[in-house]
Amino acid sequence: MIVNTPEAVALQHIVERLDKFKPRQRWWRRWVKRSAVAIIIRELNDHLEILMIKRADREGDPWSGHMAFPGGRMDRGDITGLRTAMRETEEETGIYLDKAGHCIGRLSDIVSRPHSGRQPMVVTPYVFRLHTAVSIEANHEVAEAVWIPMSYLMDPVQRETMELKRGRFAMTLPCYNYGKRRIWGMSLRMLDELLSLV
Repeated sequence: MIVNTPEAVALQHIVERLDKFKPRQRWWRRWVKRSAVAIIIRELNDHLEILMIKRADREGDPWSGHMAFPGGRMDRGDITGLRTAMRETEEETGIYLDKAGHCIGRLSDIVSRPHSGRQPMVVTPYVFRLHTAVSIEANHEVAEAVWIPMSYLMDPVQRETMELKRGRFAMTLPCYNYGKRRIWGMSLRMLDELLSLV
């Protein structure tokens, strides 16, 4: 049963906007390394939440300890990026998206640096809506899984800045600090595009 609340209406609005949305796709992505992630939205007590994970600390991993969405690199057996996002989510969180929810759309491709080598990697975010309650069973790649209220992400007061140093250079970048969890970079770019549809 869909509850007629502002949050529920907002989710339906997201569904409708994603249906009309034309994400930017990198035409050359088939020739480079590819990854895909799942942005999972659930309705709970008349409000919306988005699942994020904190990646476990691993030596040599450039995203070690970062807040991110479940997902990972496309395997040869993955027919599509959507399949990659679903498989990786199942492995990392124990959530079977084909049973607990469904994909309501995708966002624009993001070009990222890979774990190794100079060739770029294209990351494709897919948005899912849960239609049943789930429990999270995180694997060794995940230090923590947390549901972030969408109302928090939409509140301009919560937006902060951080300083990132790379050698002699320093950059000021936008971020959220949800408790001790910092959301920034590629994950924040994905969130910003999703929230722009609301």
